[in-house]
Amino acid sequence: MESYGPYYAVMKLIIAVIQPTKLEAVKEALSQVEVYRLTVTDVQGFGRQKGHTEVYRGHEFTVNLLRKVELQIAVNEDFVEPTVQAIVQAAKTGPSGKIGDGKIFILPLDDCIRIRTGERGPEAI
Repeated sequence: MESYGPYYAVMKLIIAVIQPTKLEAVKEALSQVEVYRLTVTDVQGFGRQKGHTEVYRGHEFTVNLLRKVELQIAVNEDFVEPTVQAIVQAAKTGPSGKIGDGKIFILPLDDCIRIRTGERGPEAI
């Protein structure tokens, strides 16, 4: 795989899709492992949950897309496992978890640039 920047594989982008009700708990867990920077987006999707049926004005319909929250967190490699563990522990429903608790994706982050200063790479995170 070709590297697009001098910092290839030193940084990672963690994308976590979680239940909206778990957002505050996950933010608290992340702060405990000294991860303070993240982007939060409201998203919709479905996996094994496959939606549910609702009745609106007497008509039954299927809701296929369920509301979720997506977190995007850029971290240096040393923070990957603590970040993942914090998300898993805080986002899991009950001791064994439930379908719909979410997913975590870890991607290589080729470069990062702080717009204000022009810093690049791990220092910009």
